[in-house]
Amino acid sequence: MAEQSFRKSTLREYFESIVIAVILALFIRTFVVQAFKIPTGSMENNLLIGDHLLVNKFVFGPSASAIERTLLPIGAIERGDVVVFKYPEEPDRDFIKRVIGLPGDTVELRAKKVHINGTPLDEPYVHFIDAPRSDSDVYEVTSFDVRERYGPVTVPANQYFVMGDNRDNSQDSRYWGFLPRDYVKGRALVIYWSYDAGREDAQAEGAGAAVRRLGSVFVHFFTRTRWDRMLHQIR
Repeated sequence: MAEQSFRKSTLREYFESIVIAVILALFIRTFVVQAFKIPTGSMENNLLIGDHLLVNKFVFGPSASAIERTLLPIGAIERGDVVVFKYPEEPDRDFIKRVIGLPGDTVELRAKKVHINGTPLDEPYVHFIDAPRSDSDVYEVTSFDVRERYGPVTVPANQYFVMGDNRDNSQDSRYWGFLPRDYVKGRALVIYWSYDAGREDAQAEGAGAAVRRLGSVFVHFFTRTRWDRMLHQIR
């Protein structure tokens, strides 16, 4: 009888441990950290297709009171932060971009150079396919080419202006407008793994593509892993 009770107690302990582990995993996944994979080249050369990131969701979490804001390490979104967010035009999709304009800022693009409140912004992370021209150059630009000229626009309250680092190849606020604060999910923290599957394979969709990617990882894990990018902090 005692042995049977012991078995029940042991099984119950295992069950409770598993339940607690699942609850903690769900809590961490929902509120603290999220894994994210870079699917496009819009953030090159800072983030590459095939980079796998950890996103800090807690840092921008909502706080209901002044006490929570004092006790919990929750920060404000700052210019230059690389953030993951719900794409405003399709909220079920996640995008990643860099915060350029804060609420109240006036944002303008002149010859591909960002100006904030009339002052040029220093952006060492930016990548261009075609080199930007000087403001003093005389050239013709179509009125619809927002890669060359944009604005000026003023960022509304509780919204942000975001752009990809790969300025000539990024679907960002120049095309779909401002990012609401409530759509921001977190700040990109670190690259925990990076795998070069090739641009076409990485961007392919469908069940067949997923199987091919899995097979590629199995066969080429050591040769295609970008070891130098492991644990690279995102800035």
